Amino acid sequence: MQPKYEFTRLLVTDFKACFRFYRDVMGFKPNFGTEDDTYADFEIGAVNISLFDKAEMSATLGTSAQPVKAEMQDTICLTFSVENVDDFCKHLREKGVTLLTKPTDHADWGIRTAHFRDPDGHLIEINQPLKRD
Repeated sequence: MQPKYEFTRLLVTDFKACFRFYRDVMGFKPNFGTEDDTYADFEIGAVNISLFDKAEMSATLGTSAQPVKAEMQDTICLTFSVENVDDFCKHLREKGVTLLTKPTDHADWGIRTAHFRDPDGHLIEINQPLKRD
C-alpha cells in the first residue's frame, strides 16, 4: 500500500484573512468552503491547498493548552511557479502584500525567486526558470 500525496493543509489563526488572501491575491479558486467556514479547499493544479482553523485542529488533537505560535525558523515554504516573477510581484504589491525578498536570480538554483507571507505568516516563494544561454 503506497501513500498518495493529496494536498497541503495550512492551519491558520485568521481564517477569513487567509481565505481572502488565497482567493483574491493568489487567485486560487475555492473548491469547498467560504470565508465564513473553518475549512476550505483551493484548486491550484495537481495538488490542492486547504485551510483549516488552527483552534479547531488543536481541540481535535487535545493541544489547546500549547502556545499558538513559537519563535523559530520557518518550517514550511509553499512554492509556486509563475510565468514572470517581476509581474507577479507587481500584482502582489498592488494587493498590499509586503515582499520579504525582491525578485532575485539564483543561477546556482536555475530560477528567479521572490518571497512573501500569507496573513497567517506562512512563507511563500514564487519562481520562474532562468533563461539558459
